[in-house]
Amino acid sequence: MAEEKKTAPKKTAAKKDEKPAKKAAPKAEKAGTKNEAEFPEYKGKPLVRSKNTLYYGDLNEPYVVCLTVKSEVEVNGEKIADDVQVQLISTDESLSPKDRIIKKSEKKGLFTALDLGEAWLERQLKKG
Repeated sequence: MAEEKKTAPKKTAAKKDEKPAKKAAPKAEKAGTKNEAEFPEYKGKPLVRSKNTLYYGDLNEPYVVCLTVKSEVEVNGEKIADDVQVQLISTDESLSPKDRIIKKSEKKGLFTALDLGEAWLERQLKKG
C-alpha cells in the first residue's frame, strides 16, 4: 500500500509537470507551422482548392492564379480534370471583377494549366 501511495503522487506530479509542457509545445508548433501544413504548395506557393476551383499563389501578393475545372474524364475509376480554365487575377480589391482578370486561357489537364498559370504568375510578379 505504501508503494501505491508513492506511485500515485508521482503520477499526478508527473501529469502536472507534463500538462503545461504538452499544452505549450503543440500551440507553439501549430502557430509556427500552421500555414505551412494547412495548404499544399507548388513551387513554394500555396495551392488552395474549393470544389472545382483552385487558387495558386499568395493573396498578400498583387496577383494569383485561378484554375477552374470545366470538365472531367474518368480513368480507371478516378475522375481526372480534362478542360481547365486558367486566369491570372489581380488581388487589388479596388478593381471591378472584370478588370481584375489580366490573362485567361483554357488547357487540357490540370498539370498543363497549373504550369501555365505558374509561368504567368512568376512573370507578372517580376514586372511588379
